[in-house]
Amino acid sequence: MNHVLIEAKSKTYKVFIETGLRSKIGEMMDLIMESHVSSVLIITDSSVAPLYLDDVVGSFHEKLPIYTTVIKSGEASKSFEVYEEVMTKALKSGLDRKSVIVALGGGVVGDLAGFVASTYMRGIRFVQVPTTLLAHDSSVGGKVAINHPLGKNMVGSFHQPEAVFYDTEALYSLPEKEWRSGFAEVIKHGFIRNHTFLNWLQEEVTSFEELPVELVNQMLEKSLAVKANIVAEDELESGVRAYLNFGHTLAHAIESESGYGVVTHGEAVAIGMIFALKLSEQVFEVDLDVKRYEEWFKQLGYKTKISNQLQISKLVTKMQNDKKAEAGTIRMVLLRKIEEAVLIEVPPNTIEQLLVEQMEVEING
Repeated sequence: MNHVLIEAKSKTYKVFIETGLRSKIGEMMDLIMESHVSSVLIITDSSVAPLYLDDVVGSFHEKLPIYTTVIKSGEASKSFEVYEEVMTKALKSGLDRKSVIVALGGGVVGDLAGFVASTYMRGIRFVQVPTTLLAHDSSVGGKVAINHPLGKNMVGSFHQPEAVFYDTEALYSLPEKEWRSGFAEVIKHGFIRNHTFLNWLQEEVTSFEELPVELVNQMLEKSLAVKANIVAEDELESGVRAYLNFGHTLAHAIESESGYGVVTHGEAVAIGMIFALKLSEQVFEVDLDVKRYEEWFKQLGYKTKISNQLQISKLVTKMQNDKKAEAGTIRMVLLRKIEEAVLIEVPPNTIEQLLVEQMEVEING
């Protein structure tokens, strides 16, 4: 079984990577939990439940009280309303401070379940069981949150899991759109920290059809190693961890303005990364070979232009409300060169000008 060690200041834990791992969750939890587990609440969504919930429940062999709750699939479930519903389920199930929450699903489930775990009785243990490629990034590092109508992930906390169990077999039930969404975060890790890894990805991944599981496992290990190093340096995002937001300032604005779930997170991040690369070239007067990366993105099925249905002024306002912003400024992660990221303030008029250039051209007739 492959694993990646996450050494955050508050907790050290492992990401286990293996096909079929979902059927061993109960057994694995027995091995990694340092103290007694009184009960388990599995939080999943309507897409994942029919595929994998029974396998995970069955892995506990009826040794513990097991409770389950199924939320509606999609970004819209990262809301105050659904958060309250899940908290009510936890209370009615009698969860106590020795209970453990299992987040079975993609990034939405992981973020919501983690936030529930971080706030229930002021914090109980949880484990991540990601079922999407996108969640390889969000399941590690302890950032948990729900959305607010005025901004994505604006209500949240830091709460590290006890472990992450990554069953790569689950990825092969995903539609190509979800592979594309998750792969954007893999690419991001190459841009900000590992040029060699980025080049390897360009050589090995030219489509999402029939990717060998050995390649996927290797890709996840390399990508998670970048995340692990950054979390070890900066658990609470006071410094270099902000670099993980490369491409995200514009992406979050696109998601919010489009309506959560209309554009997948990874699709928005892809647009945001191309934008950030072009802005980096402009600000630092460097050549980052953006055209080559843009062609690769298009080959993989990503859009690289901003929808002309969105208003630039509203995108700029959302970017000014980003968590990295200070007093209404726009602070973005840019690249001096590939694998050398910086967080800098960019004037709104510079942002607006480049947004115009990256907007889709409307074709009439």
